[in-house]
Amino acid sequence: MLAREVIQRVREIQIHTGRQVADVLAGQYVSVFKGRGIEFDEVRPYVPGDDVRTIDWNVTARMGHPYVKRYVEERQLTLMLMADVSASQDFGSAGRSKREATAELCALLAFSATRNDDKVGLTLFHGGIEQYIPARKGQKHSLRVVREVLAHGSGAAPEELAARGRTSSRSGASDSSRPGKLSRIRRWLPLGLRRAWWRTGRQATNVAGAMQFLMSVTTRKAVCFVVSDFLDEGYLPAMRIANRKHDVIAVLITDPRELEIPNVGLLGLADAESGKLAMYDTGSAAFRRELARLAHERVERLKHAFRASDIDFIHIDASGSLVDPVVRFFRMRERRMRR
Repeated sequence: MLAREVIQRVREIQIHTGRQVADVLAGQYVSVFKGRGIEFDEVRPYVPGDDVRTIDWNVTARMGHPYVKRYVEERQLTLMLMADVSASQDFGSAGRSKREATAELCALLAFSATRNDDKVGLTLFHGGIEQYIPARKGQKHSLRVVREVLAHGSGAAPEELAARGRTSSRSGASDSSRPGKLSRIRRWLPLGLRRAWWRTGRQATNVAGAMQFLMSVTTRKAVCFVVSDFLDEGYLPAMRIANRKHDVIAVLITDPRELEIPNVGLLGLADAESGKLAMYDTGSAAFRRELARLAHERVERLKHAFRASDIDFIHIDASGSLVDPVVRFFRMRERRMRR
């Protein structure tokens, strides 16, 4: 995908998802994700009618007359999008690849957060951490998040996209487009997770490494959407640990041809991440049934494993609607909060 095509796609996503956010998701996001409750603001002299439980006894003892603590409601959230950009995400059989679906989903969530004046951050990962964008506010910053997901691995350098896209403000412009900033950006990454800033080849998926990175760079509690096809193993313990501090939501992106394969005769398949090749006879009805059974069982195993770990789960078909699964998730969370 050339730089011009990436920018055009970002604009299309902005128009499409912006309408969906305004029409469907505007109230759902606010009702589901709450701030941290109340936050300490200041102490002030006690006046008749104040709740005696708010008296700050330490300040009262020093000043000689009563002071009370004042609290304010803390509403602002931090939304962290963890987007899998491994090679398997490039697969798509119905006009939209899993990576494009990931970008559109990130747009829906980012624009919903922006409408609520929340901060949005992005981490791109595969076998390592590819890029990290700290959480900031604003629509231009949200557009940058979408652009980075789409542009990764497209062959267009990030500085070219930043120069041509004109979607970043001076405060939120792509750090990789600024000479001299690269060394500082790389220092955001923990020593064991540093990787090349821009690479064309991508490694296998490492969800656990992404969760460890999240814990190292995000000190305040965040709502974290992990968007991946989860073609990985051994990541659940790391996700459980992250979920103790943050609100982690697992989003599985699949393509219809990963769940069912039509009868097209002898078919050669290549693993996008390992490069291994294999030949299969899709003319065999028994083979197609077994493949569909294994694929659907994998989805069910993931669903039950995440639920057992108290991690919310969303399954999205890359060829279908992205809004409907998100709305169902929001409504499920809202019902659960009312209990």
